[in-house]
Amino acid sequence: MLQPTSATILERIRLAHGKDIDLTLRDTYAKLLTSLGSPQNHLPPTIVVAGTNGKGSTCAFLRAIIEAEGKTAHVFTSPHLVDYYERIRITGQLITETELTDLLLEAEARAQAGGVSLFEIGAAVALAAFARNKADITILEVGLGGRLDATNVVPRPVATVISRLSFDHRNYLGNTMAEIAREKAGIMRAGVPCFVTAQPSSEAQATLRQESMRIGAPLSVGDSDWRIEAQPNGTYTFISPTRTITDLPRPALVGAHQLCNAGLAIAASAALPFPLSDEAIRQAMTTVSWPGRLQHLTHGPLVDLLPQGCELWLDGGHNDSAGEALAAQMQTWQVQDHLPLNIIYGMLSTKKPEEFLTPIAPYIHQARTLTIRGEVPGFTAEALTDHVRTASIKNVAACTSIQDAIQELSHSSTTPSRTLICGSLVLVGEAIRMNVSRST
Repeated sequence: MLQPTSATILERIRLAHGKDIDLTLRDTYAKLLTSLGSPQNHLPPTIVVAGTNGKGSTCAFLRAIIEAEGKTAHVFTSPHLVDYYERIRITGQLITETELTDLLLEAEARAQAGGVSLFEIGAAVALAAFARNKADITILEVGLGGRLDATNVVPRPVATVISRLSFDHRNYLGNTMAEIAREKAGIMRAGVPCFVTAQPSSEAQATLRQESMRIGAPLSVGDSDWRIEAQPNGTYTFISPTRTITDLPRPALVGAHQLCNAGLAIAASAALPFPLSDEAIRQAMTTVSWPGRLQHLTHGPLVDLLPQGCELWLDGGHNDSAGEALAAQMQTWQVQDHLPLNIIYGMLSTKKPEEFLTPIAPYIHQARTLTIRGEVPGFTAEALTDHVRTASIKNVAACTSIQDAIQELSHSSTTPSRTLICGSLVLVGEAIRMNVSRST
C-alpha cells in the first residue's frame, strides 16, 4: 500500500479535527505531546516570539543572525504561503516530504479524534522534529495570542519576544489592547528575559510592564532599553546598555517597520547562549528573507503581464497596524518616484477592511478587488468594492482573478505604475504560487 502524501494527511486531519486553531484543547494537546515523548522538554535552547505584526519577520531576523554566526536553528512559523513545509525548518532546511509525512502519521495515530486541532497537531509535529534533531537554537513563532497557544509549552525558554501589538482575532484575544497584551504576555516566564518592541498603544505597553512585574520576567523595551538610530551615511546603529553596533546596513526586508523588527531581533540575540560578532549581525541584515512582506516580484508569469517600467509587489498584512506600515512605505515611494500606486485587494471575512484600508487610501490611484476562496471564507469581490469606496478610494472594480486584475490595471494606464497585491496572506500565497514553482 502506497504511503499517503503530507497534503492528503493534512486534509484528513483537518476534516477529522475541525478548527485550524482551538484554544480550548489544552488537556488533549498535552496528552498528544506526552505520547510523542514530551518533545517540548527536549528542545535546543528556545526563543518564543509572539505579537500581532512583525513576529514572523522578527523570527526571520533571528534566524539570519544565528546562521550568519555559523550556528544552526530550528524554526517553526505560521501560516505558510504556498507549501506546508514552510512552517518547519530543521537546522535551517525545510522539512522534507518524508519527514513531514512520517511525523504527521505518528501524530495522527496518537491524537484523540476531534480533540486536537490541525494547528496543534502541526505544532506537535514541529516540536517532535526539533527534539529529535540537534541544533544550536529553536525559534518558535506563536500562532495566536500566547497564553494558550500550542507553542507556549516550553518550560523555560532562554528568551521571550513580543513584537508590535494591534487588534486582530478579537473573538479569541479580546476587544481592548489591555486584553490582547495580557494574552500575549502569557509567554513570559519568571526569570526569563522578555524583549518587547516599543508599542504604539500606551495601554498595551503598560499592560506588558504590569504582567512582566507580576510574573517576574525582566523586561527590555524598544526606544527605552534599546534602540536603532539612522545615521547620515545611510547606515544604522543599534544601541543598548551592553552593546553598540555601528554601520548596520539597511535591512533586505523593505519598510521602516522592519527596522523595529531588526532591532527587536538584535536585542533578543543578547540572550543567546553563544557570542555573536558585530559582523554576523551586519551580514544578517542583508541576507534575511521573509516572503510575502513587502516583497518585490522581479520576474515570473505575473510580472510578465505588466508593461515595461511597471512594478509588482506583495504584502500579506491585513489589520490597522499593517495598513499604517504600508502607508509609511507608500509615502516613501511617492517621494522617491511618484509612480501611480494600484492595489489588488482581497480579505478574509473575519477581518475589518476599513481598518486596513483607511491609512493607505490617500496613496491609492486604482483598486481591483478579488474573492478569496478556500477553507476560511473571504469577502466577495463585489462586497469589498463597497468597503474600498467607504475608505475613500473611488476608482475600484471587482475582478475574477489576479491575472485579470493585473491586466485591467495595466490597460487602464499609459504610464508606468506600481501594483501591490495585498490584504491577506492567503491571497499573497496564491500570487506566489502563480508566479513561481515553489516558495523559498
